[in-house]
Amino acid sequence: MINYSLASSTWDEKEYSAIQRVIDSDMFSMGKEVAQYEKDFAQFFGSKYALMVSSGSTANLLMIASLFFTKNESLRLKRGDEIIVPAVSWSTTYFPLQQYGLKVKFVDIDRCTLNMDLDKLEAAITDKTKAILSVNLLGNPNDYVRMNEIIGDRDIFILEDNCESMGATLNGKQAGTFGVMGTYSSFFSHHIATMEGGCVVTDDEELYHILLCIRAHGWTRNLPKFNRVTGEKSDDLFEESFKFVLPGYNVRPLEMSGALGIEQLKKLPGFIEMRRKNAKLFQSLFESHPYFQIQQETGQSSWFGFSLIIKENAPFNRAEVVKLLTENGIECRPIVTGNFLKNKEVLEHFDYETSGTFEAAEYLDEYGLFVGNHQNNIESEINLLASLLIK
Repeated sequence: MINYSLASSTWDEKEYSAIQRVIDSDMFSMGKEVAQYEKDFAQFFGSKYALMVSSGSTANLLMIASLFFTKNESLRLKRGDEIIVPAVSWSTTYFPLQQYGLKVKFVDIDRCTLNMDLDKLEAAITDKTKAILSVNLLGNPNDYVRMNEIIGDRDIFILEDNCESMGATLNGKQAGTFGVMGTYSSFFSHHIATMEGGCVVTDDEELYHILLCIRAHGWTRNLPKFNRVTGEKSDDLFEESFKFVLPGYNVRPLEMSGALGIEQLKKLPGFIEMRRKNAKLFQSLFESHPYFQIQQETGQSSWFGFSLIIKENAPFNRAEVVKLLTENGIECRPIVTGNFLKNKEVLEHFDYETSGTFEAAEYLDEYGLFVGNHQNNIESEINLLASLLIK
């Protein structure tokens, strides 16, 4: 029986050699490998700065935290500021907003793209809105041209959670680089794998320096001599070694993760090309399916996975589909968290409100699922899926 898993290893001897290189160096905490990966990452995605952290979740945490310490009044957040988010994303898109006391306004998704419904976004914006935290879901970028048209000349900025959409593009520009900052994940099941890991990218030098500081304890040690946080550092290394200036964390990546990332980035174009090739087959088989709706591509998706939403006229329910797929060796999952608003227990800790209705998120929550896409050819697996669901 074919085993159609959600994800598969992207490593070969290059990655194992990179791990051995770190072992031989006897330097396991963040060092030159991480620094090289950050340089390569920024260059690949066309951003001025990239900061590697321990996960995509901590990338989101630092992205939000850094905005509380900027001197730029147009970007600086304070408790109670209103941030608009889509109702479907991963939990750690939202949690940093709660942890920093922000007012979270949920907006429905578009059932076709699975990203934020831009008509409902437009209706949700008020004079209290400070920022939009957009989420590029399952490899699919938002329509940032339209989003910026909606914002117009209002003092609202965009942030991007791009953890599921590494390598996606819109009009030739990389997803994750349309906002003031963007985040990425390199967890095993994502487009590249560094064991655990994430990145924040930005073109803003001050935010980059803040990120450098709060990634490691809030100390000055990792800041350049002339920086946008403290101005000029002392040349006395002893004095600067334990000097703390911002309330930070310790979310540094390991040197092995940086070394793995260097090798994985070299392979990323090929990975994306194969994911798109797999997606073309999937689209050709399912785009006209009488009982399933698939994700509509915006720009060029990097196709994290393949969503399937059961249509209203289907003669079966999701439990029956999940059972059929599982019995035939096909792993499947809910589409991210489904409608996050169903999580009433955790939302008791939030300052939040909703804007409009949530038909699409609620429908996806009840009738949606996804199967995996891979960086290698999975024609046999996709054909197996089709043989089970196209009858």
